[in-house]
Amino acid sequence: MYSARAVRIPSLARAFANKPTVKPASPEFSSGPCKKRPGWTPEVIGRAAVGRSHRSKVGKAKLAEAIEETRRILEIPADYKIGIVPASDTGAIEMAMWSMLGARPVDVCYWESFGKGWMSDINSLNLKEVNEFKAGYGELPNLSETNPKNDIVFTFNGTTSGVRVPDTDWIAADREGITFNDATSAVFAMEVDWTKVDVTTYSWQKVLGGEGAHGMIVLSPKAVERLETFTPDRPLPKIFRMTKGGKLIEGIFKGATINTPSLVCVEDYLDSLRWADSVGGLKGLIGRSEANLKVLEDWVSKTKWASFLAKDEKTRSSTSVCLSLDLEADKIKKLVSMLDEEDVAYDIGAYRDAPPGLRIWCGATVDADDVAKLLPWIEWAYEEVA
Repeated sequence: MYSARAVRIPSLARAFANKPTVKPASPEFSSGPCKKRPGWTPEVIGRAAVGRSHRSKVGKAKLAEAIEETRRILEIPADYKIGIVPASDTGAIEMAMWSMLGARPVDVCYWESFGKGWMSDINSLNLKEVNEFKAGYGELPNLSETNPKNDIVFTFNGTTSGVRVPDTDWIAADREGITFNDATSAVFAMEVDWTKVDVTTYSWQKVLGGEGAHGMIVLSPKAVERLETFTPDRPLPKIFRMTKGGKLIEGIFKGATINTPSLVCVEDYLDSLRWADSVGGLKGLIGRSEANLKVLEDWVSKTKWASFLAKDEKTRSSTSVCLSLDLEADKIKKLVSMLDEEDVAYDIGAYRDAPPGLRIWCGATVDADDVAKLLPWIEWAYEEVA
């Protein structure tokens, strides 16, 4: 009896001694919807045009402001079109693929679950030629093997794998096809060369911590030309239609949305854009995200049982950072649950289709100090479950 107590009591004492006492100021490390910007309060939406039509003067003004402020902060060329569309990033990329694919062969590049989903949806369009370039979690396919004569569909940053394209040098400047860039967890945190992307989509809920349900679509002049000269051999739902009578519906790209947006969410997005200015615009946003990644890189370099899922440092995401732990899947799940119960970190388990591990959101709205304060808690929880 004495022997059993002698073993157990020191173990408990050691656990309490190692348990951290300082928690992150915010435990919100979800990869979507993501943490609100520092200092956000519900008072922000007090300026929303609630109870007003989105077609009213004030409603249209706010939607137009959201479009033009997006252009300014992301440094999008003046001749590119920007529209607010339904159904988050999913709606934006789907409307683009349904409306434009089929004019040329298509090269689809994917290395995680969402890109794989776009591949599945493209197959359902019954196109004549679809080429698959795929890699497993943690890796990239050989993007240089894509054909510049074909349309190319890719994900700039794999939200569920933590693997990003390191650059867009593999996209030909004189390409004949158009490029479809799902950049939902990249824009506002990574440099995008707009000369290399013809269709770019994202949602408000990622790097700026906005609300869900609304998507953004950015079209190059080449993409607009495709819309106006190509008619797909399939019916398009109303919420996918960007042309009428062979001409672009310009109103969509000036704030006359296809369906009714939430003006509360619009106001929240506008607040996020104002905050972006306060931290130095695009350069400041990228710097904040990269600083968060650096905290994790320094920690992983001295932690034997943790590693990045991304095999190549150049492809390591600075937003959806995915880590592998030297633990069985059930123990990782327990670790994640412990941190949630301690109100230290919410929603940091790996995506359901990804290898077991952690996925820690490090977008621009997250403070590096909070990432640093999270790490001793991960160490404590690891020791408890190992």
